Amino acid sequence: MQRRSVLKAASLLAGMSCASWAREGMQSFEAILSQWEHDEHPDLRAVVVIRKGEIVAERYFNGETLATLHDVRSAGKSITSLLFGAALDRGRIHSVSDIVARYWPEAKNSAIGNVSLRDVLTMRSGLAAFDEQADSPGNEDRLDEAGDPLAFTLSVPRADAPGTVYRYNSLTAYVAGLVIEKATGQQLAEFARSALFNVLGIERWKWAIDVAGHTKGQGNLSLTARDFATIGRMVLNNGTHHGVRVLSAAWVSESLRSHVSISSSDPYADAYGYFWYCKTHDIAGRRVAVFFASGNGGNKLYVVPSRQLVIAITSSAYGRGYGQRRSEAILKALLRQDLHD
Repeated sequence: MQRRSVLKAASLLAGMSCASWAREGMQSFEAILSQWEHDEHPDLRAVVVIRKGEIVAERYFNGETLATLHDVRSAGKSITSLLFGAALDRGRIHSVSDIVARYWPEAKNSAIGNVSLRDVLTMRSGLAAFDEQADSPGNEDRLDEAGDPLAFTLSVPRADAPGTVYRYNSLTAYVAGLVIEKATGQQLAEFARSALFNVLGIERWKWAIDVAGHTKGQGNLSLTARDFATIGRMVLNNGTHHGVRVLSAAWVSESLRSHVSISSSDPYADAYGYFWYCKTHDIAGRRVAVFFASGNGGNKLYVVPSRQLVIAITSSAYGRGYGQRRSEAILKALLRQDLHD
């Protein structure tokens, strides 16, 4: 009887120790985030940290709240990649080796028509489209201003042989969204609702459409910071959500895998997958691989498998370089704390 009491007491003490450690871990993450309360730029919006499946820190800044829908800009491209996988899982798209014209026959004689879907997803379409150059024929601003976005897309010439040059641009991601729409027979946003958001319990969201009524697969998806993080948790869990299979593990793995080295052109990434980025950081002498979705202004969804971490950051520093630098600084600070804990 006495032995059972001793064992029970030891068990309770162990449980208290674990609970205390968890509280301290949460407090340490919150302390890290509090450092940005008085940032000189008042456009950081929210940071949500998930560790081992649970939210361990969550902070809102500069008027943002739990309920605020925030435009994560080009991080929406990574969601388009997930939806591409959902269409593939359902047999609506047969293979990434297929060419665009298989699903969009009108593109047959255009520069994009015979480009493989793999080259679309890795930003190697070869189109003369570069968002950093105002005079680029396929520049994002020109796409947004086009009265007929589909005709505009089909008119953009080729600059390079498909599959040879990585050139980040929104037009190529717009094509990916169109292919999903053609393959599924649904507007991309509606397919997102049934194939992804409903399964994840995401009820409030907005996805911008163009003048022709097509969802902008290149971005302009608005989510709450917590729901943004929920998507990251599903990716971290290899395509499952609370035990329910949302996407095939094979697609998640292939999407995150490094397909193209881009370190020479992007200071924030080593490689590009299927609309997802990868970078290995040196944190306190340890190499930590981070996969992420990225949007203008510092909008980031970081997935860190080795640490079982997801970090969602929303920011409105659109067009300002410090937004990206700040988000990376937040990531590194949280990783250092996690390694310390």
